[in-house]
Amino acid sequence: MIERPDDEFVRLTGPYRRELLTHCYRMLGSVQDAEDLVQETYLRAWRAYDDFEGRASMRTWLYRIATNACLNALRSGGRRVLPSGLGGPISDPDALGPRDPEIAWLEPIADEQADPAAIVAGRAGLRLALIAALQHLPTQQRAVLILRDVLAWSAEETGDALGVSATAVHSTLARARARLERLDPAIDEIAEPAEPESRDLLDRYADAFERADLAALARLLTEDAVWQMPPNPSWFAGRDGVLRLLAARLRGKRSRLVPVAANGQPGFAMYVDGEAFALQVVTLRGPAVAAVTAFHDPALFQRFGLPRRL
Repeated sequence: MIERPDDEFVRLTGPYRRELLTHCYRMLGSVQDAEDLVQETYLRAWRAYDDFEGRASMRTWLYRIATNACLNALRSGGRRVLPSGLGGPISDPDALGPRDPEIAWLEPIADEQADPAAIVAGRAGLRLALIAALQHLPTQQRAVLILRDVLAWSAEETGDALGVSATAVHSTLARARARLERLDPAIDEIAEPAEPESRDLLDRYADAFERADLAALARLLTEDAVWQMPPNPSWFAGRDGVLRLLAARLRGKRSRLVPVAANGQPGFAMYVDGEAFALQVVTLRGPAVAAVTAFHDPALFQRFGLPRRL
């Protein structure tokens, strides 16, 4: 049986779809936008397939198309952010301002959607804090840093993909690394507990949260714990501030936490009185919870394969 060109194209390019989605997500900070750009990548690749002729590996060729598609998209759009990227924290739960859906908020990605290799071999490359920090880099620096430090491309490969010299890649990478260090100097210093300790810590956190046991939660949070709640621009830093927020928000509510996995990190789908309420991405450091980003967007539940109501 003779293989048709369309069939050949699908067979050769199909295996790269999830890693291209992960790559575009790193660039854009949005799963929905990443899905659109992957579609555009495959359309461009299909149109140019007759001229491909194996001059590069299929993977490299697709990444080159995807990266440039992302750069083009970023020229006409703003960066995606978390509340901590907009201003300082607050300490009074009564001072919470209204939600702001007009801001382009960073989105989490479900582990089931992401490239499995990125989760198994490179959790740091998907961590929410890194994705948030990447959005603050100029677009060219962002692309170079992802291709060089996350995907481990050579300077020559990166330069070829972006249409610049290897020398330019080296200088751009140095600026990107320096800027990233200023944005989040501790981004590579997260010491996660081993799997059994991690699971026990998460179980105790979920139990304390569902019971609104503030004393137990206080024992589980780091002193410098951070709590963010996009699309609300307000956020809290420090154990005491986070506990004041939880005291105000958990009182009188029947909460349930269902485990999920996002950005290579543990998390929970939070239901209040049986209704989808927020999706929490949890950062662990040592034997405690260092940060929780609670995305108050019930639409995320569908993307994570979760029901809107329990």
